[in-house]
Amino acid sequence: MVLVLRAGTLDDLLREAIQTILNDGELTNPTKGPALDVCGAALTLDNPLARLSRSEGRGRLFSSLGELCWYLSGHNDLDHIAYYISAYSKFAEEGVIHGGYGPRLFAFDGVNQVEYVVNTLREKPSSRRAVIQLFDHSDVAEHHEDVPCTCTMQFLIRGNKLQLITYMRSSDTWLGLPHDVFCFTMLQELIARSLSLPVGSYTHFTGSLHLYQKDVSAAKAFLAEGWQSTQSQMPEMPQGDQWPAVEKLIHTEELLRSGDGLVAEMLDGPTYWADLARLLAIYALIKQRKVGDVAAIGETMDNSIYDVFVQDKLGNIMR
Repeated sequence: MVLVLRAGTLDDLLREAIQTILNDGELTNPTKGPALDVCGAALTLDNPLARLSRSEGRGRLFSSLGELCWYLSGHNDLDHIAYYISAYSKFAEEGVIHGGYGPRLFAFDGVNQVEYVVNTLREKPSSRRAVIQLFDHSDVAEHHEDVPCTCTMQFLIRGNKLQLITYMRSSDTWLGLPHDVFCFTMLQELIARSLSLPVGSYTHFTGSLHLYQKDVSAAKAFLAEGWQSTQSQMPEMPQGDQWPAVEKLIHTEELLRSGDGLVAEMLDGPTYWADLARLLAIYALIKQRKVGDVAAIGETMDNSIYDVFVQDKLGNIMR
């Protein structure tokens, strides 16, 4: 029987998924090590803006934002993503991540799939063909260190809202799921803005919903933190097409990652995107061990929801 879970926030969804896996998961032995596995699961997040975990163990804003920028840049180079998530280094082939989503989203066999989805739904709002394909037959034609866990992403306009249904072959509940929900719902909101639509629900279908045994203790500690606030969520993106702002953020991220400092020009435009640029700058300062400079940027944040993530990051550095 397929597991069906529904919640209003990412933390609530994670709690239910982890508890179910601990209670009912079957012990399996996949490539990356022993794991408890639930076969067939559908997880729905009713409010995709509640995409951030507020827990101490799962508050991965900086790495999620870094991975999102990597996807939106259209690249799959190791150096870019390893700056945020060093574990990717284990899966590199000649300096790239074969399964990286960026080129597949924006230039898969010459097709910009994101643009295709927007155009398809503009022309026929009831279309069921607005699908992005990520896993491909070529991924199994020969061995690769990394192939996409995501098979497809289907965008549907139902109830006059943009719904997103993602189909996964495999979903790591502890490490992968928080990042996937963040990145995919951000893409959902970007496309919704291009279509002048509100955001609907996000549904995450997976063949294997699992928890690696090496992460069981950490997952239990997450459950022990108790229920998190249900009142906080990311602010809504500004109305209208947001792709020019995305291009600017990607350029800003590249400069910050290369060692440039945050300058006023990077913050021009909507406060929504300026706050994300500030977060990237804070991460760069922490990477450079310039912790003393973080407070000045943090004080200029427009939205206080990010404060807890900055403080947690600083706390981890100080420990």
